Amino acid sequence: MHDTLYCGKRFKTLNVVDEGTRECLAIEVDTSLPAGHVVRVLEQLKTERGLPTQLRMDNGPELISATLTDWCETNGIELVYIQPGKPQQNGFVERFNGSFRREFLDAYLFENLNQVRGMAWFWRLDYNEESTHESLGNLPPAAYRAKLESSNLTLSH
Repeated sequence: MHDTLYCGKRFKTLNVVDEGTRECLAIEVDTSLPAGHVVRVLEQLKTERGLPTQLRMDNGPELISATLTDWCETNGIELVYIQPGKPQQNGFVERFNGSFRREFLDAYLFENLNQVRGMAWFWRLDYNEESTHESLGNLPPAAYRAKLESSNLTLSH
């Protein structure tokens, strides 16, 4: 996504959403987000949460680059690209992006990138911990993930 600071300087956000739990795993903010930056975000998520078996994304230049495709191949991740002009093929992130646009980007005037980053961190925390989703049984994403994880526990001796 992109937006502008109060002074008119443009910035972009990379939003990473888990389709299963609807959790927002990352919101990266910068003036540009080339493939190397995307890979750094994914490396951080690899450390924090592990990696998915598949990434669904649009056809932006940073997302079709050899840097990202090589990294995904090395890490055993299948890339699934939506068809150009068909955002509905990535419905979960599009719904998230709509909420992010309405509740965050359109709601504030930002003075600088550090302000955007800090406020986005708090917004993401609220989204994951407090905002309920009807599709998740009216639970927030983090609570839904915890419920899934506890139901997958096995006992052994």
